[in-house]
Amino acid sequence: LLPGLMWLQQGEGGGGLRHTCEQGDGLSRYGWLLHDGESFGVQEIEDGRLSLTTEFVKRPGGEHGGDWSWRVTARSKDTGGPAPLLSLFFYVATDGQGTLEPHLENGTRLAAVTGATEELGRFTLTFLHPTAGSGEGTKFASYHCLDTPSPGLQRLSELVLRSLRGRFVFTPPGGPRRRFFGVDNAAAALLDSAPHGRLLLHQVTLEPPATLEVTFESGSVAERPARLAGRALAEALAEHVAAFERRFEETFGLGRKGFSAPERRFAQAALSEMLGGVGYFQGHSLLRSPLQEHPVPGPETALFTAVPSRSFFPRGFLWDEGFHQLLLGRWDAELSREVIAHWLDLMNAEGWIPREQILGEEARAKVPPEFVLQDSETANPPTLLLALERLLPEAPLPFLRRLFPRLRAWYEWFHQTQAGPVPHSFRWRGRDAELERFLNPKTLASGLDDYPRASHPSADERHLDLRCWMALAARVLGAVAERLGEPAEAFQATERALSDNALLEQHHWAPELGAFADFGNHSAAVELRWQPVAPAAPGQPPAPPRLLREVREAPRPRFVGALGYVSLFPLLLQLLRPDSPRLPAVLDAVRSERQLWSPFGLRSLARDSRLYGRPNTAQDPPYWRGAVWVNINFLALRALRGYAEAEGPQQERAARIYRELRHNLISNLFRQYSQSGFLWEHYSDSTGRGQGCHPFAGWSALVVLVMAEDY
Repeated sequence: LLPGLMWLQQGEGGGGLRHTCEQGDGLSRYGWLLHDGESFGVQEIEDGRLSLTTEFVKRPGGEHGGDWSWRVTARSKDTGGPAPLLSLFFYVATDGQGTLEPHLENGTRLAAVTGATEELGRFTLTFLHPTAGSGEGTKFASYHCLDTPSPGLQRLSELVLRSLRGRFVFTPPGGPRRRFFGVDNAAAALLDSAPHGRLLLHQVTLEPPATLEVTFESGSVAERPARLAGRALAEALAEHVAAFERRFEETFGLGRKGFSAPERRFAQAALSEMLGGVGYFQGHSLLRSPLQEHPVPGPETALFTAVPSRSFFPRGFLWDEGFHQLLLGRWDAELSREVIAHWLDLMNAEGWIPREQILGEEARAKVPPEFVLQDSETANPPTLLLALERLLPEAPLPFLRRLFPRLRAWYEWFHQTQAGPVPHSFRWRGRDAELERFLNPKTLASGLDDYPRASHPSADERHLDLRCWMALAARVLGAVAERLGEPAEAFQATERALSDNALLEQHHWAPELGAFADFGNHSAAVELRWQPVAPAAPGQPPAPPRLLREVREAPRPRFVGALGYVSLFPLLLQLLRPDSPRLPAVLDAVRSERQLWSPFGLRSLARDSRLYGRPNTAQDPPYWRGAVWVNINFLALRALRGYAEAEGPQQERAARIYRELRHNLISNLFRQYSQSGFLWEHYSDSTGRGQGCHPFAGWSALVVLVMAEDY
């Protein structure tokens, strides 16, 4: 069952229809302010003159999850003229199975929908009359209804847009007559698409302010105290808000730490937006395998997961999810265990998990074609193990027993497919092969995309970050094995080898850089240059100019001269001993304003690096080449806190850097949220401004744990 909401501020010719979260819509603010991940939520949306508040409450009962109620409150900001009419479109659709039956009033108002699905049993959806906002008295509105085959969720916006006709007149008693766009069943039939089910849509057109409520009542609830609407809904919402605020303070203690009320509301919104983005996805991925000549569809699968961004990345990403679960596991460990189990259930027989979950037609409609295929030789950092390590002390043994065979298969897949050229080294597979296109071929598998690696990908590369991830994997697998009474020595031996500081230095310490680094076939003399265009043949248009890579010095086996996030991984994952003679140099780079330190957090690539701020192609702006990313800053803070608490010559210095970095990161994220209304994908290292997609309540929401000092 797919219920949803669209809206249209009339007078815009139908082109301003809002439905899915799109960055291009230019909304000034939207997001969940409160959401507990289970029972209630409050969301605010600012769309030009229009302010919408959407709220829901779930009341358990019966055999199918109980009753739900939604309340939508619309207000119009006073800008001196008459407020435009507002149309709200509440819809409900089936997707492949289930039945719906409309119940009309006066032939045009959809008063209720009864139906049944396999998961929900029988139910009734009721659309209550709008009120003026105070809960008293019905507000005048015009009503239209759409009853049509559903073309699939990814085409609902198109269907509604094509069904709108501007021949309707709003005639309130004693008020001016105004034309508006309403849905027309005859127009909806023009959409040529194979039906996926049935769509029923309820259009309410009115003058804000107004409040509308929708109730979902499960047929298996035998005795309900009263309909969850009106005063009962308001009281239930107030109780949930109070309970959320108590639980939030008990969990994170931000009030006790002295954070102001606006700062606490910011943290609540960050957590809530992540929880509000948790979804259930179903479908199959498109896979590329060395065993198949052409791409093949993967098996039909389901995934319960958080997402990085509702607007731009509304799907599961493997390495993002481990960071998400660090926060969600602190809020609701059971929820987090369920998500982790879902991800591990995606594993194929070899132990591979696709790094990006593009499941079904709706998901594929949001992804550029070049990113749809998932390659079965391409890995992604096993960050789920970060979250699992946090959950391990309280994790039930049956949960761990279910996970352990999958964890072991995943671990072995990494060792078999991502091994490096010498023992205890590792290499990301799947780097970009079209060398002439890229200033530095991307390494999407690492999660760090365009971060500078060896200029000429080869089998001789040794990737520092992957080695450190595998040390973490060995440590966590060993701990899980011990909890279960399984043999743990092989994991522990691998952890000792990968954590051996002397071997780490031998493989990855670059004396000329004074830092840890990758090793590979590398040339530092690489540039992008516009290539001259050959004259066009008579009567033919000239060929477009091409920006191609030029190598002015032949590559040779050497350490890669890039100081940045990868250089920090022995610190980030705390492989360096507190008394390591290399720790002072690493801390020097962290605190150097010429290198990684900025007033807003640690930048991803040193300012004095040759590729700092450089685009990778004419179309690829710099991504991991200077910007401040919250997930890596979180790992840095976690590590600095660890070194500050461990005896060693750098203990006091680590504590001082920790305090400064924590202050800088929190201050900037709060300031940018206050100014823009959003968390962002990453932040400028020169101005602190949010960059990339928004809202990005994926790993940027880890600021909540930073505020709580809960690592």
